[in-house]
Amino acid sequence: MAGPTTPERPRGRGRTTMKDVAALAGVGIKTVSRVINGEPNVSAVKQQAVWAAVAQTGFRRNDSAAQLRSGHTSSIGLVLEDAADPFSSALTRSIQDIAHQHGTVLFSASSAEDPDKERDLVLALCARRVDGLIVVPASGSHRYLLPEIEAGMVCVFVDRPPGDIEADTVLVDNVGGARNGVDHLIRHGHRRIAFIGDRLEIFTARERLRGYREALTEAGIEPDARLVYNGPPYGEELRAWLRAMLGGADPATAVFCGNSRFTVETVREIRRSPVQPALVGFDDFELADMLSPAVTVVAQDPFGIGQAAAHLLFRRLTGDATPVQHIHMRTRLIPRGSGEVGP
Repeated sequence: MAGPTTPERPRGRGRTTMKDVAALAGVGIKTVSRVINGEPNVSAVKQQAVWAAVAQTGFRRNDSAAQLRSGHTSSIGLVLEDAADPFSSALTRSIQDIAHQHGTVLFSASSAEDPDKERDLVLALCARRVDGLIVVPASGSHRYLLPEIEAGMVCVFVDRPPGDIEADTVLVDNVGGARNGVDHLIRHGHRRIAFIGDRLEIFTARERLRGYREALTEAGIEPDARLVYNGPPYGEELRAWLRAMLGGADPATAVFCGNSRFTVETVREIRRSPVQPALVGFDDFELADMLSPAVTVVAQDPFGIGQAAAHLLFRRLTGDATPVQHIHMRTRLIPRGSGEVGP
């Protein structure tokens, strides 16, 4: 006996075509094509009939063929660390705004600090023939991009420089910003200053640690390796280190955090601790000014960084052949209270 049959799923009617528009307007397909593409020698009556049919059918032009002929897709790609991160969100929004001004679509993806994933995403975007790429690097080598660059792909690297290739970059003064933040704590009387930052494979973590050490050395303070943490910005390992650093026999009197995620975790741990160290964080974050005390930060401008990268990319796409550019963006110290208390 035959079993019950599965009902067939309803199918969509498909996209409206130029043939549909031509039939409704009572003109030929070539006439529709001329009107849609803004070509001359079509009477006003026929133009009106075609546009009325377009409105009625909801027809949208398929640009694929024209893009293949021109070699341009009016799209760019963005590969960053984590689209959910506040820095990445602001970066994406600013690049998207500039792309929109140029009539270009932005495709973005997150590498999650995985070099293999970064490579796969970048090459997938190249395979889809985006006109250019903006990349926040996760890998140490970008030689895999050389064939694409030699074929005409335009690339701008943001927040971190690429590895093993020379390319346009937009970076922040990580060393100077960290040095200013730590010097601010020193000027308020602190000498036992802890540093909490990302893994040292990450360029920004290395640069901010260097700025921390430079500030201590310039003030005649011997850096203490026991006051330095480099690791993931979450988990029990970080929390245990913070508890030991705040509650030991010779605790730190101040903390400098390498990014906003570390600052948030440190604020949480300070709330549980009888010790209340001074605190300065690299990167501003939402509600930092609403805490008590409000958090002093070394602020960078992710929106401005994204704009600078996007403007540079579109200059390259329109023929700018000047030598490779390295743009460095400044940071600024925002005193709010947490970094202005003495030991």
